Amino acid sequence: MAQSIASPASVHDKTQGSRNARTGLIFLGVALAMLALGYAAVPLYRMFCQVTGIDGTTQRASTAQAAQVQATGQRISVRFDGNVANGLPWSFHPMQTTSNVIIGEKSLAKYEAKNNSAREVTGTAVFNVSPVQAGKYFNKIECFCFTEQTLKPGQDVEMPVIYYVDPAILDDPDTKDIQQITLSYSFYESGRL
Repeated sequence: MAQSIASPASVHDKTQGSRNARTGLIFLGVALAMLALGYAAVPLYRMFCQVTGIDGTTQRASTAQAAQVQATGQRISVRFDGNVANGLPWSFHPMQTTSNVIIGEKSLAKYEAKNNSAREVTGTAVFNVSPVQAGKYFNKIECFCFTEQTLKPGQDVEMPVIYYVDPAILDDPDTKDIQQITLSYSFYESGRL
């Protein structure tokens, strides 16, 4: 009986083929991981900014937390701004452009939004505070930005924001001299953010 002996070339081909398959699977895994990170990057960054107050994001406070804050008697000016993204058929603006609030005291601001289209539209508000250093001291208790907003054709609504400026803003060397904070919202059509 003759034994068939594998030639060195065929052994090399099988080894090379398994290496190529393994390399291909590794690259596929890396590509899928990159794709997943790409989708997760925006929500993860937003969550990081909200936790740290970096990039002008505000803090979220409960009514119980707000009740424990002592007003200082000192005032700070809060300016309000509202914008809509291209393609969102809404008008959106603050009902007052500025408010002179007592630091540590709950305050109310109202925005007005109107759906100018003939279809129901759902929007999401993205917000920031400037100067960015003040973001970690701007606390929202209630805000239309916490949830998506759906407006029927032609519907006009008021959108309240209940907030306070944390008195710790006065103790921070980077923020103690701030005279005005701007709270800005931009509305985007949901699913297009």
